[in-house]
Amino acid sequence: MTTPSASNSATGAATAPLADQSALIRVGKRVRARLAADPGAYRVPTDEAEIFAFGNFLSPDECRVMMAAIDAVARPSTVYDVGHTENYRTSYSGDVDPADPFVRMIERRIDDLLGMEPELGETLQGQRYLPGQEFKAHYDWLWTLAEYWPREKTRGGQRSWTAMVYLNAVEEGGATEFTELGISIAPQAGALLVWNNATPEGAPNPQTMHSAQPVICGSKYVMTKWYRTRKWY
Repeated sequence: MTTPSASNSATGAATAPLADQSALIRVGKRVRARLAADPGAYRVPTDEAEIFAFGNFLSPDECRVMMAAIDAVARPSTVYDVGHTENYRTSYSGDVDPADPFVRMIERRIDDLLGMEPELGETLQGQRYLPGQEFKAHYDWLWTLAEYWPREKTRGGQRSWTAMVYLNAVEEGGATEFTELGISIAPQAGALLVWNNATPEGAPNPQTMHSAQPVICGSKYVMTKWYRTRKWY
């Protein structure tokens, strides 16, 4: 599965037609209330985006199993938009087997945490970064003026929330940086990071632009699950 790129500019977010606005408002309100009531949730301090963190979401053993699953499927990463240089997203990634009982268990745990219907979730994707590899600043929400949008509109619609789990600590580098907010989050094995890709008003939130900073030493493994506003397939 490819991911959107930074061609979704802040200006584009403001001028592109909104998609699934009422659904984004509804889902955002529901998940926001659920996470805010969770005693294990840490709300990242910013008023410009909704970002939550959970420590020790996965155990060390579960992280090791997921890293092995990522190694089995990892291929050079791609993005939805074409025309970017080879240095834009240089990691390896791959969709893990959704029929695997272990993968299904992890996905159910994320679904339950957010209160999401399983059919709204994309297939769990793993990413692996080696020294020097990175993913430059981008959004996870989908740009409705892009060539890919007519296809994505029919297969789940706009993305709502992102859930990303760090599977290992990185010796140096590899932080997730929310570039518009000045927030940098270093990888911690087993920690889960969750954010709303939309504003409370149901519009794509340009403040969620983020990057995977280059790994300097060691390796970085993460797994990511994106949720749509309608059934994804």
